[in-house]
Amino acid sequence: MTRYVRALTDAGPRVGRLEGETVELLDHDDPLAAIRGEGATERSAPLDSLVLLAPVEAPEIWCAGVTYERSRDARLEEAETDARDVYALVYDAERPELFMKDAAMRRTVGPGGEIRVRSDATWTVPEPELGLVLGRGGAPVAVTIGNDVSSRDIEGANPLYIPQAKIFAGACAIGPALAVPDDWDAPVTIRLRITSDHGAELFAGETSTGKMKRSPRELARWVVRDNPVPPGSVLLTGTGLVPPDHYTLEPGHVVRIEIDGIGVLTNPVASC
Repeated sequence: MTRYVRALTDAGPRVGRLEGETVELLDHDDPLAAIRGEGATERSAPLDSLVLLAPVEAPEIWCAGVTYERSRDARLEEAETDARDVYALVYDAERPELFMKDAAMRRTVGPGGEIRVRSDATWTVPEPELGLVLGRGGAPVAVTIGNDVSSRDIEGANPLYIPQAKIFAGACAIGPALAVPDDWDAPVTIRLRITSDHGAELFAGETSTGKMKRSPRELARWVVRDNPVPPGSVLLTGTGLVPPDHYTLEPGHVVRIEIDGIGVLTNPVASC
């Protein structure tokens, strides 16, 4: 995979092409142009010397839900009303669940940024996901890592509360890089590790996009159907990793999501 990052430099934000542990910083801050091969190299810098930003300033971030069987089962378990059947129905339906998570990066952070928990929620979890970066016409041009932070107790009380369960300050993280896959159909492994403020492991697990009900590119075609999604937007493709019911995110915890070929997205947890 070819990988790109965004970093803060003396000249402002710049896109850089990753070459091992070195970043070839370009003369602009347009990740989509960099993917198209546009721009000249300004200078090189060691990766560990740079402050990384979100890899794309996404005008919109969309999410697909109930795309893994494990996610369907978790939603059925958390549902407190007879509306629980909607999760089983959408998993088997032709049309996927899609919702807007953010616009203009108002609720989204990059690598190292603080994700947050709602003050009126008692059960909040990270949702590690493969993100698709959409180009002109909605075609995927790169992938990244996303975290769709969610309040499971709020969604479980009533599915109509999904916007409140999903959309709040610090409810999303993306990064650390954009990667252009050599094979768009090859499954990738997603790993999640959560630690306490003292470094103790609270949860660890992994899944594969090969377990998805719908392919990522199929989900991308649905999200742009009769819907003018601007280039540079990100589609998070659902989670197949759900921590046990007794776990909830708390301030001081650290969430680490790893996808081979993209990198590791690490975010500390804070309160809203």
